[in-house]
Amino acid sequence: MSKILIVGPSWVGDMVMAQSLFKVLKQQSPNAVIDVLAPAWSLPLLERMPEVNQGIAMPLGHGKLGLGERYRLGKSLRSEQYDQAILLPNSLKSAIVPWAAKIPKRTGFRGEMRYGLLNDLRLLDKQQLTMTVQRFVALADADGAELPEIPEPQLVVVPERIDQALSSIGVQRPEGKLLVLCPGAEYGPAKQWPAEYFAAVAREKMEQGWQVWLLGSEKDQVICDEVISSVPPPPDRGREGVGVENLAGRTTLEQAIDLMSLATVVIGNDSGLMHVAAALDRDLVAIYGSSDPNFTPPLNQRAQILGLNLECSPCFKRECPLGHTNCLTQLEPAQVLQAIEAFPVK
Repeated sequence: MSKILIVGPSWVGDMVMAQSLFKVLKQQSPNAVIDVLAPAWSLPLLERMPEVNQGIAMPLGHGKLGLGERYRLGKSLRSEQYDQAILLPNSLKSAIVPWAAKIPKRTGFRGEMRYGLLNDLRLLDKQQLTMTVQRFVALADADGAELPEIPEPQLVVVPERIDQALSSIGVQRPEGKLLVLCPGAEYGPAKQWPAEYFAAVAREKMEQGWQVWLLGSEKDQVICDEVISSVPPPPDRGREGVGVENLAGRTTLEQAIDLMSLATVVIGNDSGLMHVAAALDRDLVAIYGSSDPNFTPPLNQRAQILGLNLECSPCFKRECPLGHTNCLTQLEPAQVLQAIEAFPVK
């Protein structure tokens, strides 16, 4: 039985994609014990990945060096007697804990100057491994090995937790079809489809009797409020539950995952919640502006990926360097509604 410590990434979407690596490791060695060192916010996400034995909270925030604290954490993990560490971040600081833990095999891409800290150091061929998930999965095998088939992430949600989430925030379980909108994007506005476009889609589906929920973090409350302000009160259709709920900032990540599992369709920008929706096997419309769907696509075969492939995109900028964000504003609500109609009827 092998025991592996994964040093996880710091973004929701990347952590979802990391599950593909966990699945491959389990396929190779079903009795492998996989622990994941990750930011505390990600522990509820890891709890929904059956391949993970436990999540270990990294006490330092993203970007903080904290050499002494990292060394002490690594030293405290020596008793776990890990056989291997696999590092998904390419930073120098991410290599300190496995080295201090005296893990015999420490695997990762060269990244920052990590000579000596890693002893299974790989060169990243970005032309060969074009997708983030491919780069994660490649670390499961020996250097230079053929890339295995990549399994899709698959989060597991239990009904009891859904009921707890509904009760906690005071929202009723939807009686009919539910559209979940994720208008935010942590990276920046060059990834955000316009609020009025989300509102136009919401209006159309509400007129068809759908309920609409908006999900996001506290940082997404502003854009979600903009969406809500553009959506008129729902028509009286003779039953309760047809309307729109702004849940941005009202849920934990754990609750957002569980609630999203109720969605009939999810519409989201290239964001962490979009990847969560894919891993929950929801019908998904993923909207790409400044980012590249060939680099971080939703890992869900049914997902509809929408992007305009303009000459200026993908630019990977947080804000449009040309000031027009045409890659998003020229993507009309009608195209998203058409994508929704393409999903099999449920």
